[in-house]
Amino acid sequence: MFGLKLAEKSRSRAKSGLESGTEALKNIQAMKKADKTGVQMTSLLNKFVSKTDFDSYEDFKENFKILVPENFNFAYDVVDVYARDSPEKLAMVWCNDEGEERRFTFKDMKYYSDKAANFFAKHGIGKGDYVMLTLKSRYEFWFCILALHKLGAIAVPATHMLKTRDIVYRIEKAGLKMIVCIAEDGVPEQVDEAHSQCGNIPLKKAVVGGKAREGWIDFRKELEEASADFERPTGEAATKNSDISLAYFSSGTAGFPKMVEHDFTYPLGHILTAKYWQKVEDDGLHYTVADSGWGKCVWGKLYGQWIAGCAVFVYDYDRFDAKNLLEKASRHGVTTFCAPPTIYRFLIKEDLSKYDFGTLKYAVVAGEPLNPEVYNRFLEFTGIKLMEGFGQTETVVTIATYPWMEPKPGSIGKPSPGFKIELMDRDGRICEVGEEGEIVINTMEGKPVGLFVHYGKDPEKTKETWHDGYYHTGDMAWKDEDGYLWFVGRADDIIKTSGYKVGPFEVESALIQHPAVLECAITGAPDPIRGQVIKATVVLTKGYTPGDALKKELQEHVKRVTAPYKYPRIIDFVEELPKTISGKIRRVEIRHKDQGLESQE
Repeated sequence: MFGLKLAEKSRSRAKSGLESGTEALKNIQAMKKADKTGVQMTSLLNKFVSKTDFDSYEDFKENFKILVPENFNFAYDVVDVYARDSPEKLAMVWCNDEGEERRFTFKDMKYYSDKAANFFAKHGIGKGDYVMLTLKSRYEFWFCILALHKLGAIAVPATHMLKTRDIVYRIEKAGLKMIVCIAEDGVPEQVDEAHSQCGNIPLKKAVVGGKAREGWIDFRKELEEASADFERPTGEAATKNSDISLAYFSSGTAGFPKMVEHDFTYPLGHILTAKYWQKVEDDGLHYTVADSGWGKCVWGKLYGQWIAGCAVFVYDYDRFDAKNLLEKASRHGVTTFCAPPTIYRFLIKEDLSKYDFGTLKYAVVAGEPLNPEVYNRFLEFTGIKLMEGFGQTETVVTIATYPWMEPKPGSIGKPSPGFKIELMDRDGRICEVGEEGEIVINTMEGKPVGLFVHYGKDPEKTKETWHDGYYHTGDMAWKDEDGYLWFVGRADDIIKTSGYKVGPFEVESALIQHPAVLECAITGAPDPIRGQVIKATVVLTKGYTPGDALKKELQEHVKRVTAPYKYPRIIDFVEELPKTISGKIRRVEIRHKDQGLESQE
């Protein structure tokens, strides 16, 4: 896995005008020597932090500080600076399942983002306008988001899996001025239907790829035609740190999505994510498994990596396949890796002995807590200890197992510098060691760099979660005597059965150790006697057949590896689990189904 292979076949120039693989390879070779000035290229990291190297977690926690320039704009102050000073520095390696491969330098990224900025300006997009990007992992996503940053417009990344009602909700909530989307998977059709349901309000629609569509703009054609000359706006048109740059609709595990809005300083917060949690390297190649519709994309494929000088690997697949992922990452020489536990579970089910882990130096995991079984199996095959992290769409990485720390499998680690993390009970009391409480961020001394601004156009929801100097995450955890935090679950997910309180993860962690279990979700099902009973919804590994005998076996297994009262009295075998667009299990959907309720998005 991840063995370095730079040789690649020469490819013809794409219609969009992108450079061929051969030309790109020459650029890479030039990059590895030096830039035009003859000076060895380095990252821009030291421009934005007070100190880059640390001896211990304590040193890191006490002395790390992000330096926020006035009127910081990631597209100009990072991407365009690399394009000026180190133009041939590698920014992205992109590939898909059709055998296409592209390599982009920072010079390329400036060129195409300037063209895209002129494209958007031509169609009336300016500062403060909301533009939704539904582009999976097409490289055009990076052109577009950088262009919108340059204009001061607000990027709204979205998944291709949205249905008509979801798109209607986003059009109306954000007041979208434009949608740029892929041509396939029925996305344009869903957009058209949503547009008609909104009364055909003024909404520009641009498609990337495919045949011409009536009423739609051909993005690739117009991008090719657009000027590559774009000047940074000045005066009122210029961006300020406090302006909104990015909005994510966080589907969450309950309720309708919230519009999470970040300002222009948000990319700087991801220095923590990339350099110090993912441990990316200058001139390395980082791979975070996430398409552009997920918040995790900007966590792992854009901001922090590029600030730290690391290129990003983008695999634009139609359907996830562990073997394909291993082959692609292997051939391109990925050096650092990040994925949710679900992906790791699929990876360890493959014969990892077939893959060379020679270039892979570091790997992290986030999205759901990590089961020790996954940790141990990955360590066995790779020699790499998975380092956990925690954050939300509203934040950057706020808790993590940092390089100076010995990982405790299942623990999400310790608080990040700049984030005063506390655990609070329902009465507002700060919890002691061993007590479960809600993870809260103390903001009495100001908003940390990387924390969101507000829930867009929903001040009441903002006040519900952020009040009295604390942002309330809604996630539960406890702290051990060493200061490590252990995730329990969403506050809404805690099960109360026969007087006991049970977090879903502790039962899931026990179940996943059984070879028959590929994935599982633990919820509380209504019970007239016990109030709730523990229910396991299980996806089986290939080769196992559902039945009463297997149910009994799984129940006995849980009783052996954890407290007997935590065993699932109900086990339901399913083909797949309901998940959010970011891959988190939607336990609320299972609960609503059990209660005969219709689940919201």
